[in-house]
Amino acid sequence: MTIIDSQVHAYEANTPKRPWHTVPNWPDHVTGDEMVAAMDKVGVDGAIFISSFSMYRYDASYAVDVQRTHPDRLAIVKPVDPDDQAVADVIAEWKNTPGAVGVRIMVPKESGREANDPGLDRILRAAVRHDFPVNILCWGNLDTGAAIIDRHPETRFIIDHLGILQPRVPPASANSWADLPKVLDLAKRPNAVIKVSGACTLSREPYPFPDIWGPLARVFDAWGFDRCLWGTDWTRAFAVVNYEQAVGPFLKASQLSDTERAMLMGGACAKAYGWSPNKA
Repeated sequence: MTIIDSQVHAYEANTPKRPWHTVPNWPDHVTGDEMVAAMDKVGVDGAIFISSFSMYRYDASYAVDVQRTHPDRLAIVKPVDPDDQAVADVIAEWKNTPGAVGVRIMVPKESGREANDPGLDRILRAAVRHDFPVNILCWGNLDTGAAIIDRHPETRFIIDHLGILQPRVPPASANSWADLPKVLDLAKRPNAVIKVSGACTLSREPYPFPDIWGPLARVFDAWGFDRCLWGTDWTRAFAVVNYEQAVGPFLKASQLSDTERAMLMGGACAKAYGWSPNKA
């Protein structure tokens, strides 16, 4: 099977040339070359490289540079700014960028954005025009996320990180899965798929994190494997799991048939983004 990680973040060291906006609890650097080496070590064929919002905000120039070096292994997604009056032009330009397969909007609760935000409307109309899926970060704010998805039925949405707020340091809280009923309800939206990314960070047990499979089974039942995109969310998950630990449980899980595993770990991602790596 072809294995595609639906969300990774690579970045270079924090320097005046390309300074970080914030300094997360990540390694000093995980360059594109280092990310691909980590993928090679565990047999991941390709990945969707999401330009890091916490570090680079709306500047995806590093992702563009990395994709140019690894065009057969990485496709790229750029966060776009709802407050930019020219954001539709930004998306049009991004559509012509080699390796670009989507855009991303950030609507956690602290963003304060409502479903009828005019900037979001501009982005979501432009995404339809340019046939881009929209990655939506709405963890901790699923009611607003659902309202945005319902407001734009023609837009293709990819919900980040199971829609569930995930820890940056262990352990996961006892009520980490509290929003699971809302996640299951979101599955009724035919214009949405969901990333099963960062799931291992929600475990309260050591590797191979056996307690994630009960909640995930409900996700798979509600969404169907053809709408579930496995991913590691590495390096965001760095302080909780290493890359190998984020891949291994899904490769080895007896809870998945070979057909389910192939769809979850690559097939659904290729379908959602219209992209596959060149394994050769």
